[in-house]
Amino acid sequence: MKKKYLLLFINSVSSLVIAQRTNLAPSVPVTDDYHGIKVVDEYRSLENLKDPTTINWMKSQTDYANSIVGKLPYKEYFINERLKFDKRSGYWISDLKITRNDLYFYLKKSSDEKVQKLYYRKGLKGKEQLLYDPETFVSTLNTTPREKNNFNINFISPSWDGKKIAISMSENGKEASEVIIMDVEKKYIYPQVITNLEPTSVGQIKWLEDNKSFFYTYFPVIDPNSTEYTKNTEVTFYKLGEDPKKRINVFSRVNNPELGIDESRFPGIVPFNQNDPYFIGNLGDVDDYTDTFIINRKDFEKGTKSWKPLYYKEDKVYEKKPVGKDIYFMSGYHASNFKLCKTNLENPNFKNPEVLVPEKKEEVIQSFEITKDGMYYTTTKNGIEAKLYLYQKGKDIPIKLPFIAGNVTIEAKGKDYSDIWIYCSGWANEKTRYRYNLKKNIFIEENLVPLTDYHEFDGVVVKEISIKARDGEDVPLTLIYDKNLKRDGNNVVLIDAYGAYGISNKPSFVRSYLMWAKKGGVVAIAHVRGGGEKGDRWHKAGYKETKPNSWRDLIDCTEYLIKEKYTSKEKAGLWGASAGGITMGRAITERPDLFKAAVIDVGSTNTIRSEITPNGPGNIPEFGTVTKLNEFKALLEMDAFHHIKKGEKYPATLVTAGINDGRVIAWMPAKFAAKLIANNTSDNPILLKVDYQGGHGRGTDLMHAYGIVGEVFGFLAWQLGLPGYKTEN
Repeated sequence: MKKKYLLLFINSVSSLVIAQRTNLAPSVPVTDDYHGIKVVDEYRSLENLKDPTTINWMKSQTDYANSIVGKLPYKEYFINERLKFDKRSGYWISDLKITRNDLYFYLKKSSDEKVQKLYYRKGLKGKEQLLYDPETFVSTLNTTPREKNNFNINFISPSWDGKKIAISMSENGKEASEVIIMDVEKKYIYPQVITNLEPTSVGQIKWLEDNKSFFYTYFPVIDPNSTEYTKNTEVTFYKLGEDPKKRINVFSRVNNPELGIDESRFPGIVPFNQNDPYFIGNLGDVDDYTDTFIINRKDFEKGTKSWKPLYYKEDKVYEKKPVGKDIYFMSGYHASNFKLCKTNLENPNFKNPEVLVPEKKEEVIQSFEITKDGMYYTTTKNGIEAKLYLYQKGKDIPIKLPFIAGNVTIEAKGKDYSDIWIYCSGWANEKTRYRYNLKKNIFIEENLVPLTDYHEFDGVVVKEISIKARDGEDVPLTLIYDKNLKRDGNNVVLIDAYGAYGISNKPSFVRSYLMWAKKGGVVAIAHVRGGGEKGDRWHKAGYKETKPNSWRDLIDCTEYLIKEKYTSKEKAGLWGASAGGITMGRAITERPDLFKAAVIDVGSTNTIRSEITPNGPGNIPEFGTVTKLNEFKALLEMDAFHHIKKGEKYPATLVTAGINDGRVIAWMPAKFAAKLIANNTSDNPILLKVDYQGGHGRGTDLMHAYGIVGEVFGFLAWQLGLPGYKTEN
């Protein structure tokens, strides 16, 4: 950057900081009484996203943020580098589905395209054929014409024989989808368009063996800002050619009042095999465990409502796969690291089943697939060291992987086939796909996309350690940096953490992290409690009343990095998203002195109000409810908004929101930013950026997505002083 431009940039930032403090959000305090405890909410008015005052303030703050982050030099570097990588690889493929008759369906995007298109081929080496381009899709929900098509294919589901395929599309980062059905051979699109579903998150699309009908979960309301959104969803049975509006409701609160289904639970059908004698229905929410019901297929076909309980949450059944009259499952019952079990569906016993693979002491069972040859399953240690096993004829057989992998996933054709593939990846290893030959005990590389040479990342070091938290617990910590790094306390560190829902921060090839490391920065991934890195106990040690462990683990990891001279308080920055907003928001409100900068990306920062948001009731099992005193206190403790103190000096903070976000409603980050701006006494900028083209994700436009991620790294590079990108505030 030229010196003249740098000075202009510095001056513009300084003037904008002053201007921002004269453009505070309107504050009309409201006092709520929870169990006799009075809580003042200074920015309740911002919850009305249709109020012109709220709209104007959010847009003015977004304009202000854009005027700064849009000029950051690291953003330009990031976008150019990512486009260079894309051009080098040429294209990429995702969402591969292989049918029993060896048809490959997948999404593919070349480096010069904006969205993925649907392709298929007959066998691995078959000729590739284009099936569908989402730019040709015309929404049935639009009442006004639009100049630009912003739809993206977000899910595909071929029928058992591969002659039909369901194609799901969403717009501008929304999770609500519209689905069309295609005849593959004729490339004929059926005129009926199915609406009001979210197959990427709930229900999916599950074909029956007639290849003409399927199940999906219907959402009566798809407006993410409506309080009725996500309520009273229903499993729908659909037959090709029928009017989707004349739904056949087969499993729901309305259809099955005798089951006592809560309006906020998500009914869905468990994946099944052809000709399985039963259908199994889940009542999902964010909990790992579910209340689950079963119906005899013959009763279903006759229209008899004979659903009955199969098991409840307290039975701690995790992932499950029915096979005929049996069901195989992962059990967390008296097994924090899970065990693999089996029971009979006609006389089930989930608390005392047949145990196939007992719980392992230091490995957490992650997933499993059933094949003709046995049951393959994966484990992880501390969420970062993956292993593969085969359970066959009563024997537990370890399988040596092609290379030491941080993460392994399994892909299989089904119970009647030997075909098995694995995907291996790591922090510094691009995901690689292998077919496993059991007879020869060898792996054969079968990548659909050739691996790319990333010579720019040569010399990157990945270091896996554990640090002692304040209560003596060992917290895994991943460090990514260049081999020439000097531990002199002067390195910029980006610390990533999540810590919710039992989700592990698994090793994956994140180019943005490696780019940061090669520019002289350090990436630290803190595997805090609330995640699943050490099994169910690790999850339960960071939710509801134990939630403070999540952000205090993060704080302890940061203090370790400072003590060991990886960084200093003036060089430490945070980045977290969604439920990770609790971890990040409370870290900077509990220890504002410890961090120089933070990015809270579509973050949950006002948890005592989350229950009244569209997605809130479904999160009660994870975070709690204000209707119970102990859980209200836990929610208040994890509420970053209510821990902002007047007169405190807070780190530079970039807060983002998605206007189409159905998971963390946009007013939640807006309220947090408004209060932070009003109470902060440091000279650090507080920015609120609302994405008007996206939701909880990054939207459909690749350049738009790269721009957003580039701004995150650009903001941290600017505030932390990354070498070559250091400016003054």
